[in-house]
Amino acid sequence: MLAAYSAASSSGGDTDVILVEKNEKLGKKLYLTGKGRCNLTNAADMEEFFSNIPTNPSFLISAFNAFSNEDLMELIKSTGTELKTERGQRVFPKSDKSSDIIKALSVLLGRAHVKVALKTYVKDILIENGRAAGIRTDRGVLRSDALIFATGGFSYPSTGSSGEGHVFAAAAGHHPTAVYPSLIPLTSDDIPEIKRLRGLTLKNVTLSLFEDGIKKFSELGEMEFLPYGFGGALVLSASAHINDRSFKATELVIDMKPGLTEEQLEARLLRDFDASKNLPLKTVLQKLLPRQMIDPVIRRASVSSDKAVNSVNKEERKALIKVIKHIGFRVSGTRPIDEAVITRGGIPVKEIDPKTMGSRCAEGLYLAGEMIDVDAYTGGFNLQIAFSTGCLAGRSAAEHVTGGGRSD
Repeated sequence: MLAAYSAASSSGGDTDVILVEKNEKLGKKLYLTGKGRCNLTNAADMEEFFSNIPTNPSFLISAFNAFSNEDLMELIKSTGTELKTERGQRVFPKSDKSSDIIKALSVLLGRAHVKVALKTYVKDILIENGRAAGIRTDRGVLRSDALIFATGGFSYPSTGSSGEGHVFAAAAGHHPTAVYPSLIPLTSDDIPEIKRLRGLTLKNVTLSLFEDGIKKFSELGEMEFLPYGFGGALVLSASAHINDRSFKATELVIDMKPGLTEEQLEARLLRDFDASKNLPLKTVLQKLLPRQMIDPVIRRASVSSDKAVNSVNKEERKALIKVIKHIGFRVSGTRPIDEAVITRGGIPVKEIDPKTMGSRCAEGLYLAGEMIDVDAYTGGFNLQIAFSTGCLAGRSAAEHVTGGGRSD
């Protein structure tokens, strides 16, 4: 939607811009973002923005310079839509309704006189003499002087993101990488223990992801245990760093007391033990840990849960501390890709000009959004990538058409 608006508004009304949408309405996927509230972008400065993009962040420098998060917020506000900024600099419509963002984008399309073709399915792309010449749809052929792909990835296929764009790009000469789910809950094959922990949310913990003993990710925040494994913001972010898809040696390690060193934690335990000398260990640990975590910690430390704390020796205390600071859980895989917030992989950035979003494989073809091999953490960063690359692709396509970039 923003690519079409950008193309039309940048051309000064000298070109016809047609937005082809196979769904019955525009912005269907936006309805789901931010749990229906639409986490439009993030108000962080650009340095922090790039720190939240683990995959190919430098490719996006020109796109963000062309259309920043501040530019996006001002543009949406220009339609009369009010915004607000919440925890973590996440930006939402003031109404908490994603439909208001879709309405705002629709206003922009109308303002720029973009023609919209709903319920129109693209069958393939027309390539003539090395340039994009149009598309073939279920309603016939649409010829064009420039073409923008903004078809998304493979996540939430019910909204239309089912991967056709990757097929079309391949037909134009691109070489899409393997695509994997990202920002997605993780599964574990240790089902009995996971089931005992399900429903437990851990706050202010540090979660680390290890592959074959090598730390790939570590961050402070919140996570939860689910019937099949792990979810929550920390887990979604960790999933963006998984490289070994065999999951042979993938592990999540939790530090349940990241604010305390091992020495400080031992001092805390000694104080608790001294205050409750004759009580069993499982009772005293309730002052320190969530109830559901006590049995796993004691079991892994190989200490009797019924042992009175005045009988817990130094070695047993050290074992407890080690587990509290480093309790690990095996990861066996991810949930299905259609449950992913985004997909990782896509069109290689080396095949796209970062200054224009133009294809290096076919003249007059531009690519934007999730179909490109860039991805970020949750918090509005991925939507901003889509908007920024879409805006730059639109401007570049308009310049290609109006500025003599056509080959005919």
